[in-house]
Amino acid sequence: MKLVNLKDSTDTATFAQAVKRGLGKNQGLYFPTNIPVLKNIDKVLAMPFVERSSFILSTLLEEELADTISEIVQQAFTFPAPVVELNDKISILELFHGPTLAFKDFGGRFMAQCLSRLTNNEPVTILTATSGDTGAAVAHAFHGLENINVVILFPKGKISPLQEKLFTTLGDNIHTVAIEGDFDACQKLVKTAFDDPDVREGLHLNSANSINISRLLAQVCYYFEALSQIPAEKRDQLVVSVPSGNFGNLTAGIIAKAMGLPVKRFIAATNVNDTVPRYLQSGTWEPKTTVATISNAMDVSQPNNWPRIEALIEKGYVEKSILHGYCVDEDYTQIALRQLAHQGYTSEPHAAVAYRALINNLGEGETGLFLGTAHPAKFRETVENVLGQPISLPQALSDVATKDSLAGTLPSDYEALKQHMLGLLKP
Repeated sequence: MKLVNLKDSTDTATFAQAVKRGLGKNQGLYFPTNIPVLKNIDKVLAMPFVERSSFILSTLLEEELADTISEIVQQAFTFPAPVVELNDKISILELFHGPTLAFKDFGGRFMAQCLSRLTNNEPVTILTATSGDTGAAVAHAFHGLENINVVILFPKGKISPLQEKLFTTLGDNIHTVAIEGDFDACQKLVKTAFDDPDVREGLHLNSANSINISRLLAQVCYYFEALSQIPAEKRDQLVVSVPSGNFGNLTAGIIAKAMGLPVKRFIAATNVNDTVPRYLQSGTWEPKTTVATISNAMDVSQPNNWPRIEALIEKGYVEKSILHGYCVDEDYTQIALRQLAHQGYTSEPHAAVAYRALINNLGEGETGLFLGTAHPAKFRETVENVLGQPISLPQALSDVATKDSLAGTLPSDYEALKQHMLGLLKP
């Protein structure tokens, strides 16, 4: 697979190089120079999940990791992604059946398996920012792997307590830091570190955010898994609503569409941090100050992955008309949670945003699918307050609920972070 830096066309990379680098020069994102179109989609959709995912990824990667891609997928995708029908018009794709109960288990585990095979036992430091689920998925995927240290930044007091406990209680090679700022401040610190040769080269820096191409490609696979569970006669009129914060999830869906995924269109569903919906309507990119919401993993005003979606459109892989943006405020998020509960389905705020956007945008003859990106118990307090009824904790959360957090705290200051990381990890 050949990739090019979207900010510097002279900066190219193989998949292996891009996985190890994370970001390109000038904080640029790597993007495929070619996206293959799959032949005989019906045959592809008829394959079992792991077999199909191995085929899709081997097609994308061409010869890279050819000998081990099936093994990587088998070790990474050890849990299902079921489609649950709410009614004859709308279904949900449940992506929270992995070890940390969130969709990011797919990308995190795939990246960990790839990187562990590509480092040749050289030391690596993973530096990533999280608005919630990335931290847990990355921490668990890399926990205990030799020669790999992980540093996770998260906005202090702005993610749910149970989300935080999933990644701040592991210890060992997992190091966590609460930043006194919002998620955008955490992302800025990560980007600054990649521009600093003392840290980038001294600590062999890499990133496990959805800016890393390995995570993104892994997510392509569950869109095909979703379509395999949709009746064939409904596929070409299917509208997929994606809860969107940093926009990696939607990027993967559009890559799947470019490869031949038979869906009609996508909805970029955001909370009040609505930079993209406003941009799609006005053509003007105007990020505002990030606002804290109950769908906190989507509290992102400057989504990192948006340039990849722009590239997919500009390079002609998809038409801009297949993408619609929709903003859901706090009141309607809570209303959506109640509407889902009235249908016998307990959900959480991010999926509720996607559901609300979907029912407000579904046209005549269309059917809808929205993505459930996290288990509702990860947002237990919010869900219980909105629905007025208790929900039980799954084992993965009850195991960490009473553990002490091992996270440190730093101001939103790069020099402070730099000294912390060098003191912690410098050989």
